[in-house]
Amino acid sequence: MTLPESVQKFFEYLEIERGSSRLTIRNYRHYMARFMDFLQVNYPKVLSPTEITNDIIRSYRLYLSRFTDESEMPLKKVTQNYHLIAIRAYLKFLLKTDLPVLSPEKIDLGKAESRSLKFLDRSQVERLMNMPSISDVAGLRDKAIMELLFSTGLRVSELVRLNRDSVNFETKEFGVIGKGGRVRVVFMSDASIEWLTRYLSEREDAFKPLFTRVGGAKPDPTTPDEKMRLTTRSVQRIVEKYVKKARLPIKITPHGIRHSFATDLLRSGADIRSIQEMLGHKNISTTQIYTHVTNPQLKEIHEKFHRR
Repeated sequence: MTLPESVQKFFEYLEIERGSSRLTIRNYRHYMARFMDFLQVNYPKVLSPTEITNDIIRSYRLYLSRFTDESEMPLKKVTQNYHLIAIRAYLKFLLKTDLPVLSPEKIDLGKAESRSLKFLDRSQVERLMNMPSISDVAGLRDKAIMELLFSTGLRVSELVRLNRDSVNFETKEFGVIGKGGRVRVVFMSDASIEWLTRYLSEREDAFKPLFTRVGGAKPDPTTPDEKMRLTTRSVQRIVEKYVKKARLPIKITPHGIRHSFATDLLRSGADIRSIQEMLGHKNISTTQIYTHVTNPQLKEIHEKFHRR
């Protein structure tokens, strides 16, 4: 199997067997294209994936470390790691096809810069939720979006895929398919149910998406449903708008509201395994990042021993 053939089969595997999202596949295409270009320029004699060696990977890591874009900006450490993670996934796929390729475990990731976890406390969440004007359907929609994000911990990509018939208003729950095709049940608060009901009662259309575009001329009823569906970027702009309006000291995104959901649960006494299930995390280690910012025992020790 040639390199291009193996890479194409890898993308097909991501789409069909792994059920990866279009965004994930697009990103992997970008990372693998850069690796292929690197091989073509620096190792033109490497024609098969079985010829990729540790020395080639080491050389590629050096290339990524020294790479700069058109604006002379280098790649962040985390972005460099994304390139290596893509190669790891590619090699794991090839091992499944019984090709004798380099072991993915031999590709170490660089130490990435630590990133602070941004989240809101309960009073800041309340302030944010009170920003939309509920006198029109746009404000009701925005209010329902933010209430739903905070009550469920949904990823924004999961939120925009919801349809009207996705939600069971009686049981206050619905199912979503998250990252990696993992299915989970999501539970809603009374507040999110109330605002979602008020928003839908004001809509005069029959479009399937739970959250649609509003404003401008009245849409043609024959418009395809997907053209009316809000995009992830639209939801990001909506949250950004109200964060500015609330004059919050933290620049919060929809994912920041997800962080706020998790930290609020932990501070209220929820166990880490349950939060892992509610967030749809594959590994408990991903969920454990929240314990560092919500550990009440550390706070008690600080107050007890660090007195002025």
